[in-house]
Amino acid sequence: MATPPASGNAYIGISGWRYAGWRGVFYPDGLAQRLELAYAAQRFDSIEINGSFYSMQTPASYQRWHDATPDGFVFAVKGPRFVTHILRLRDAEQALANFFASGVLRLRAKLGPFLWQLPPRMIFDEARLRAFLALLPRDTGEALRLARRRDVARMRGRSALAIDAVRPLRHAFEIRHASFCTPAFAALLREHGAALVVADTAARWPYIEQVTADFMYVRLHGETELYRSGYDEPALRRWAERIDAWRAGAEPADAARLDDVRPPRRPRDVYCYFDNDAKVRAPFDAMALMRMLRP
Repeated sequence: MATPPASGNAYIGISGWRYAGWRGVFYPDGLAQRLELAYAAQRFDSIEINGSFYSMQTPASYQRWHDATPDGFVFAVKGPRFVTHILRLRDAEQALANFFASGVLRLRAKLGPFLWQLPPRMIFDEARLRAFLALLPRDTGEALRLARRRDVARMRGRSALAIDAVRPLRHAFEIRHASFCTPAFAALLREHGAALVVADTAARWPYIEQVTADFMYVRLHGETELYRSGYDEPALRRWAERIDAWRAGAEPADAARLDDVRPPRRPRDVYCYFDNDAKVRAPFDAMALMRMLRP
């Protein structure tokens, strides 16, 4: 049996990349908008695609994003708000089929975890969440089979129904209601191998650091002011220490947990995205954290 690596991978990046306020600050003056992703992808390991949350993207877009980024780059993909906020996870099979048919599988080896952000007023309903988790594909083969059940009329001319390989898929859930702060929620995620997002939201929504999967997903929305405030050096050092612990298979000593179930001590991948974009702090905070993790 091969010896596992000493630690997992840390993917540090930003949530989205197309922001007018970043031009001339993070992006150089005069850089064409079509080149912004390539510029960002040379500086970060990973980026969240958040346009997929607001509207159905196209196979051509996913192909273009794949081609604009280097080998080894990873995208996280935000699940559509139609599923999370309109359907609220109910009767979601058709919508999920359309989503997986829309071209996301064209990211191929660059396809990382899916982020399912739940609305602030959605309370924990174990039966509803269990049914939704059962629908989620565990690998690209399952995703393709689901995609073939798309709404053919609606998806005509905008479907991509092919994969280059069967690869495992990961799913992470970001919650925004205190009713999810229960051991039953942690147990359900653990049962399905899904991650609970560690979301730093300036104390606006629950903060939990429970390990429920073989990876961790972190979203940093702003330390003191949601989407606006940055992270100073001590704050970034704290995050670097936590990420190092998670990827080495350990946990922070003061982790905010929902139960006392201890996960297996083995390396984990950690995906961390800065979403404090309003004052152009996200890209600079992400680069500073990367330097701390890789001195």
